Amino acid sequence: MNSLFSLFQPITALKGVGDQRRRQIQKLCGNRIIDLLFHLPVGQVCRTQEPYITEKVRVLQHIKPFARTKPYRILTQTDVGEIIEVVFFNYKTPYFVQQLPEGAERIISGVVENFHGQKQMRHPDYILPPNQADKISVYEAVYPLTHGLTSKMLRTVIQEALAYIPKNLPEWIPEEILKSYHWPSFAQALYQVHNPNSDATREREVRERLAFDELLANQLALSIAQRTVRNEPGMSMPPSTRLRALLTKSLPFILTQAQQKAIKEIDDDMALPVKMARLIQGDVGCGKTIVALFAALNALESGCQVCFMAPTDLLSRQHLQTLTQFCQTLGEQPYILTGREKGTIRRQTLEALQNGQAKIIIGTHALFQDDVHFAKLGLVIIDEQHRFGVDQRIALMKKAPQADMLIMSATPIPRTLALTHYGDVEITRIDQKPANRQPIQTSAISLKNIADLTNRLKVAIQHNRQAYWICPMIEETERSDLANVKERFASLQKVLGPCVGLLHGKMKSEEKDAAMQAFISHKTSVLVSTTVIEVGVDVPNATIMVIEQAERFGLAQLHQLRGRIGRGSEASQCVLLYNPPLSEVARKRLDILRETNDGFVIAEADLQLRGAGEILGTRQSGWQPFRLADLSKHASLLSLARSTTKDLQKYNFMVQLKEGEPLQLLLYIFGQEQAIQTLKAG
Repeated sequence: MNSLFSLFQPITALKGVGDQRRRQIQKLCGNRIIDLLFHLPVGQVCRTQEPYITEKVRVLQHIKPFARTKPYRILTQTDVGEIIEVVFFNYKTPYFVQQLPEGAERIISGVVENFHGQKQMRHPDYILPPNQADKISVYEAVYPLTHGLTSKMLRTVIQEALAYIPKNLPEWIPEEILKSYHWPSFAQALYQVHNPNSDATREREVRERLAFDELLANQLALSIAQRTVRNEPGMSMPPSTRLRALLTKSLPFILTQAQQKAIKEIDDDMALPVKMARLIQGDVGCGKTIVALFAALNALESGCQVCFMAPTDLLSRQHLQTLTQFCQTLGEQPYILTGREKGTIRRQTLEALQNGQAKIIIGTHALFQDDVHFAKLGLVIIDEQHRFGVDQRIALMKKAPQADMLIMSATPIPRTLALTHYGDVEITRIDQKPANRQPIQTSAISLKNIADLTNRLKVAIQHNRQAYWICPMIEETERSDLANVKERFASLQKVLGPCVGLLHGKMKSEEKDAAMQAFISHKTSVLVSTTVIEVGVDVPNATIMVIEQAERFGLAQLHQLRGRIGRGSEASQCVLLYNPPLSEVARKRLDILRETNDGFVIAEADLQLRGAGEILGTRQSGWQPFRLADLSKHASLLSLARSTTKDLQKYNFMVQLKEGEPLQLLLYIFGQEQAIQTLKAG
């Protein structure tokens, strides 16, 4: 799109952005002009209200320090005779002499503090001759910053970047919505958000406009992805009869109503001759894996292969162990393929996949490397890949052009996040747990009482119980006071003996497997671990979870860790060890966790406390959180974006005619190129 070329230029096109400034801005928000413009203010200052002042002063005297370690002081006087001391650290004398010569009048603006009864302004934001007072805005935006980049520097660069917004961009929002919400144009909104004033109502309208643009682009992209799936032919795989009867007969439990409902929804999808794209969302321990296995039986009985994809090698091998037990009844042997399978084993597995001998394959993303070929892949099951964005799912569809896709997530996602991240798939919620599961009792204990806790743990071990002890990191650093997992392992071994095991992310794969297997087989009773055990690990006999420095974790992660216990029929306990004093937010987190075991309630609370990006784990993924929209504030705009997308669909909004160009521009601006490419590919 030629009209958007200026927005996608590198920030080095801006005056004053050299290599050092580029690195600073890139670290902060990105490398393009559009990234800079989307770095929104977090507040504003008024230079006529304390602690900020803007005053005309006369320079009285320079007081040079007797040592370089002391500040350089300049006495100034206002028109009413008040003395303001201007102070500089790390000074360069010629600069001050030039900017504030004795006897001259100047306008100074900055934060004023009272220092030993004397008004003092450290490093003024502005020093100007009186005839240039109009260069100081009464209201100025306040931005998130990074080391070496000042507010003044960033504001200057952003003001220049505003000139790169294309003139006369076509409007993509329907006119009736613009009028109803009193929204300005996209270009006006960007200018006004970076140039705030005292009009709070206008500030809200401007931010709403930009948030709606981002949400509309998101919903359009999801709509295109969804239509792509629904328009693509798939394989009709009716509900299994023979294999399902065998599996049902062998199960040591009865499926819950929620599980049966989920299986029925999946059956209905898979029976249709179009591709299925469905998300099973359920709390930890609700039984998603068995539901996925019932779906796999549909594919197997229809003569197709099933691919079961997990995020880590550890979880892949646990799935192999679990599914092997179930599949013995069915006469099938699951295969595994991760980065660890090499040489002859890998070659034999690849051959078994290509000739159809391997009916069920479990593994990591290695399953979708170029040299992996399937004989007839009918179903792809993705476990714990809630971090996949729309683009990744589209790419996955291309790798398996006719296969159905079933996504599983044990991370409860608030409704608003589900609509923005999974709006292109059908969603099934499993909101029941098996009847034999006991609720987990959660308590919070100060680290000061850790000796009492270890004594209680010793008694529990004597009664044949097992426990996890989670530490937040692996090694002590000079900057951190987080618990050292190795030191905690050593200290617990002194108290509890050799029954304590160790597991962390820097161990070799074989060492991790050995540590986990020792715990599963009850050779060890306490597993001291980092969050590597957060997702998927299933040890029913483990009934105690200790999370050290719990205040450092987010709510969703705490809930995930807690979900590693309570998987058997025995009562379980989760102990949140905290380091006092607690901040208000940390206290709220721990209180919520103590009050409820409902992951969906916790997820909604986490959205309010932390925001969307943290909940979805996007710092560890390729999918970026919203930059302009805040789902805790703009949920109603999401509903509007969804309904607007549906209305636009009625008029075939993306036909390749001139009328569709504004919406294509919107998708490009918000980085949804994959959706446009998919659209143009038909």
